[in-house]
Amino acid sequence: MQQEQFSPLDNPVWQSLQTIQRYFAHGTESVQRYTADVLPFMGYDPEQFNGLEELAPWIAPTGEALFIVGELPVLPENWEVITELVCSQMVCTSKPAVITHQEEVILLTEAHREEMVDFVNEGQPGYFLAQTPSLGNYYGIRKHGKLVALAGQRMRMPGLTEVSAVVTHKDHRGKGYAGILTRHVSQAIFDAGDIPFLHVIHSNQGAINIYERIGFAERRQISFWKIAVK
Repeated sequence: MQQEQFSPLDNPVWQSLQTIQRYFAHGTESVQRYTADVLPFMGYDPEQFNGLEELAPWIAPTGEALFIVGELPVLPENWEVITELVCSQMVCTSKPAVITHQEEVILLTEAHREEMVDFVNEGQPGYFLAQTPSLGNYYGIRKHGKLVALAGQRMRMPGLTEVSAVVTHKDHRGKGYAGILTRHVSQAIFDAGDIPFLHVIHSNQGAINIYERIGFAERRQISFWKIAVK
């Protein structure tokens, strides 16, 4: 894959909703969001964008926070930025090597859905909703009948699939589970014919080090803008 072929990652939500994940899209020809129970993400086409007002029919009337990934458009007066999360966008262009470990990595199924949602929201609240597992495959490590680590796939567009929800229970950190699962998910993405990418808070050097050892490299910094109607 040539560097210019990574350009869809500059606007990943819009590119995903226009292609592979279009069945999760609600909105107009220029601005769309994921179904409310899938992801709190929205995207827009900068060449046709006429304002967030177009998305009003698909926004909860009680007030709903959404994320824009990438360039922040001009917001209507009744919208505000709640926070900006600056992330490193990383891409892995070579299939990660297989490493030997003693952990059993399992493919999580519909039977695990409620446990997955509860588990991820304990560690990363607000991003993983009831139908988020519908976006791709998720894998976990279990100990004594309970999830202790999880990772899976989120945004998808032609040739590119995001690794996401890399979460380890606080009592099991430092055991290498995040690396094992990120490597496993990335290998599965390569086996499906895609290139894996991910987003990590740019100041989280510990996680970045793990991803770099697997083979990820920073492509650019990109902001996740959390916005809402005032």
